[in-house]
Amino acid sequence: MRRTLAAAVATIGVSALVLTGCSGTDDGTASGTPSVVASTNVWGAVASAVAGDKAEVTSLYTNAEGDPHEFEPSAADTAEVSDADVAVLNGGHYDAYMESAVADSDVTAINAFDLLGSDGHDHGDPDSMNEHVFYDLAVVGQVATKVGDALAEKDPDNAAEFRANATAFNEKITGLRGELAQIKQAHDGTKVAQTEPLAGYMLDEAGLVDAAPAGFAQSVEEGQSPSAADRAAMEDLLTSKTVHALIYNTQAVDSVTEALLSVSERAGVPVVRFTETLPDGVTDYIAWQSGQINALSAALGTHAAH
Repeated sequence: MRRTLAAAVATIGVSALVLTGCSGTDDGTASGTPSVVASTNVWGAVASAVAGDKAEVTSLYTNAEGDPHEFEPSAADTAEVSDADVAVLNGGHYDAYMESAVADSDVTAINAFDLLGSDGHDHGDPDSMNEHVFYDLAVVGQVATKVGDALAEKDPDNAAEFRANATAFNEKITGLRGELAQIKQAHDGTKVAQTEPLAGYMLDEAGLVDAAPAGFAQSVEEGQSPSAADRAAMEDLLTSKTVHALIYNTQAVDSVTEALLSVSERAGVPVVRFTETLPDGVTDYIAWQSGQINALSAALGTHAAH
């Protein structure tokens, strides 16, 4: 489930969320501030919520408009991963370069994709699972806990603070999941459509059904043009108002998705814009997802009122 478009990331640099450095002693043991490297600023935001001001967190991909699937790291990026104390990666081939980098290093790696199913839910065949696990709130909470434990091991003096921060973050995750439960109570079984399978885990928890043709979503994700039949079926879902909202990935846009956006707007189907990385000006994971959940709830309420 990977896109194969050529990367265009010459202007994308490494963005440090906290600029303090990690130091070492003469005998090679770790001391000072532990360092965390995350593949995107989404995972960087999760790590930062746990780290507070006691650890350095660096995010490699921070572009709010580009496509993270297409990111190709520099040699310096790869080296930064290898030199970190802790690495937080999405996994599932979403950030394959991170998987390779941590395999050849002593870094403590936290792979979010590997946590799928650990909540007792069956997500199906691992080879076909949706890799956008930053929309699985239960998994995100587990990542925060694991970051807290990893940092506590690296810096025992601040272990209590790291674990307290992870607990506080998980309490906020519980709040978000409560908002999804409210959507489910009001709209269980309601059909929506995504331009690609970005927020599948979140929609599932909210009791919503993604009615988009599987071929359409797969083609968009892979950077290919959907078939005429899939395009027609997708447009019919909108013009007939069979779906109550269009979930539009603003970071996977082409002429097909733009045309679909116009169809949705003409049909009066609410459009909810979702992203794969944090929007400009947003640094907090909870605030980001809360905004998107609220927008989704409002869209479903608008449709229901008509």
